[in-house]
Amino acid sequence: GKEQEGFDLRKTRLLELFSFWRNQSLHGPSPVTTFGPKACMLQNPHAVMHIQDPASQRLTWNKPPKSVLVIKKIQDASLLQPFKELCVFLTEQKNMIVYVESKVLADTAIAGDESFGAVIQKFCTFREDLDDISNRVDFIICLGGDGTLLYASSLFQESVPPVMAFHLGSLGFLTPFNFDTYQSQVTQIIEGNTAIILRSRLRVRVVKESREKKGIIMTNGDSEGSRKSMQYQVLNEVVVDRGPSSYLSNVDLFLDGHLITTVQGDGVIVSTPTGSTAYAVAAGASMIHPNVPAIMITPICPHSLSFRPIVVPAGVELKIMLSRDARNTAWVSFDGRKRQEICHGDSITITTSCFPVPSICFRDPVNDWFESLSQCLHWNVRKKQNYLSSEEEEF
Repeated sequence: GKEQEGFDLRKTRLLELFSFWRNQSLHGPSPVTTFGPKACMLQNPHAVMHIQDPASQRLTWNKPPKSVLVIKKIQDASLLQPFKELCVFLTEQKNMIVYVESKVLADTAIAGDESFGAVIQKFCTFREDLDDISNRVDFIICLGGDGTLLYASSLFQESVPPVMAFHLGSLGFLTPFNFDTYQSQVTQIIEGNTAIILRSRLRVRVVKESREKKGIIMTNGDSEGSRKSMQYQVLNEVVVDRGPSSYLSNVDLFLDGHLITTVQGDGVIVSTPTGSTAYAVAAGASMIHPNVPAIMITPICPHSLSFRPIVVPAGVELKIMLSRDARNTAWVSFDGRKRQEICHGDSITITTSCFPVPSICFRDPVNDWFESLSQCLHWNVRKKQNYLSSEEEEF
């Protein structure tokens, strides 16, 4: 009896340890495989690990999609006609419920178009940070540049519906679709079974020491005594910099609770693989395919000849704080937004989120990525060396 009880106790402890190890996997959290109310990952019976072969990642629908969020770059006259054409197609030919942000319809070129008025009446509108549409939208269509995809990500703090991004902006690294054939492409998405790429996000928690004498201000978070907490989902990068100060930024960087280094320079970039081709690559980082489970740490103009960018496993927890002897405060931004000051005692905790952005591919995750490297960044473009003939070899 006692031996059996001891055996059961040891077995329970081993299972608890195994469960803890699985939850703390350095590969990062297993991403969710449902996206919005109706979309999900087509299961691959041949997959051995939860990290699938990029070429096998396919989108399917539990039920036919009925609603779509159309995101348009604000105050861009060149997008008015594509926006109207798409909305007419979605509402009249596909009988879709179309969600549009209220400030998009505030544009006089849209609101004042009488021929478009019947379509506007069918729209469902929402306001950023005020209305929750997370369980109403089946998929998203972005019209614009890479910024529209980043904005779409910011609207969903948990599960993100599949995103189809049309290249109507300047760079277009994250927007693989051309608008010329939008009808057939959108129809294919609605019918399902298309390639997707799961773009991992960062879950960021900012904890600030309360500097208010009366009361505690809480924003998108919870109370921790005299502190306030805020949380963000970040697709590209978290940037900590020196702001307007002329002094070096001086911040401590912790990994899983251990101090690994102090960043002295203009700042530091913590990015996802998707963000590796944004600010990080401009600061000297490597470009990493979005399917690689990793977090990148890239210094910005470090005052050190040996501070190279590093890549760490997606499952680690990073924490950034002002150094005790820092001469000035620091500033932080999330995908270029929500910029705020970081003072002594404040902390920024960064981990890989389990809510990725399911980005719909034009062909597949690998081909699309290399196509973007070639077309947008002109990766490895060089005049080819001339062929050496046999006569020239003799000399």
